[in-house]
Amino acid sequence: MPLDYARPMPTTGASERALVRLHLDPWLLLALGAIVAFGLLVLYSASHRDLGTLANQALRLGGAFAVMFVAAQLNPRIYLRWAPALYVLGIVLLIAVLFFGTTAMGARRWLDLPGLPRFQPSEVMKVAVPLAIAWYFHARPLPPRIRHVLVALGLCIVPTALIVPQPDLGTGVMVAAGGVAVIVMSGIRWRIVGALILVAALASPAMWFVMTDYQKGRVLTFLDPGRQPQDAGWNIIQSKTAIGSGGFSGKDLFNGTQSQLDFLPESQTDFIIAVIGEELGLVGITLLLVLYLLVVARAMLMATRARDTFGRLAGGGLTLVFFAYVFVNVGMVSGLLPVVGVPLPLVSYGGTSALTLLLGFGIVMSIHAHGNR
Repeated sequence: MPLDYARPMPTTGASERALVRLHLDPWLLLALGAIVAFGLLVLYSASHRDLGTLANQALRLGGAFAVMFVAAQLNPRIYLRWAPALYVLGIVLLIAVLFFGTTAMGARRWLDLPGLPRFQPSEVMKVAVPLAIAWYFHARPLPPRIRHVLVALGLCIVPTALIVPQPDLGTGVMVAAGGVAVIVMSGIRWRIVGALILVAALASPAMWFVMTDYQKGRVLTFLDPGRQPQDAGWNIIQSKTAIGSGGFSGKDLFNGTQSQLDFLPESQTDFIIAVIGEELGLVGITLLLVLYLLVVARAMLMATRARDTFGRLAGGGLTLVFFAYVFVNVGMVSGLLPVVGVPLPLVSYGGTSALTLLLGFGIVMSIHAHGNR
């Protein structure tokens, strides 16, 4: 063959190269897009085919993807430089909630500042805590010494202690999960991990005395859902019924009974996976979990390829926050964990958690793209 015609075939398509130039990872973006498309379809069913609800959610998710795009463009050094300031700002805002917060539905979680829409400062800490702990470990030798581990735990405990009494146990759990994930990935010795778990287990009964009556009720309902079947136990009983009745392949989309006849509370938000189980069965739930697994696997691979300690720890911590969302939501809806009000990521109705999670993935993409230039 003449040399002029012996040209190598391109290894990537034009669209993939364009995404890479924009610092967007095509595989992670594809998996996230598949979850969003799946979620919108299920939400359309859970909302009784309400196009207004569907359009509102699509707009919220579009805004969250825009934030992810912007976050991916910034150099990771910016996140490293501003991580401690973001953490301090988040703590100040959480303290402000205690004194000036807006109360809604029995909880004081929001701030109304002049010129800004009402927002929930605790959401900031889901990103700020992993970044702050990654920043702290960045300039220190790894695996960390015990005193450094204790400082990192303090960075994790302070915001969690401010969030749980709001009351907002679900967000507190997510903030703690992000911080602990970074500490574990720092190379901490397993004997220290075991010791910390033992201390946490021994100290856990003390949590009962700082929990609100509402939170205590949720724990008691988890231990015995039948104690108040028409009240506190109603959600989990109906959720289990919906998932069990779906069987292997489900009752088909829009044909659920628990969800379509409104037996299942919060079917558009925290308990939307019960709608998936009833209408699409085990097949639908498995498909969604595989998509979640692909997102976590791809994002963790990107984090491990970061060129510095901050990138690896921050990227891994933000990814494991996403995993914690999935784990806690599926666990509480199936009765394996107490109900703590954690939405199913990118599927439940609402934009706050989607904004936080996609911001985190934007940071992961930034770390990956700038680390491979």
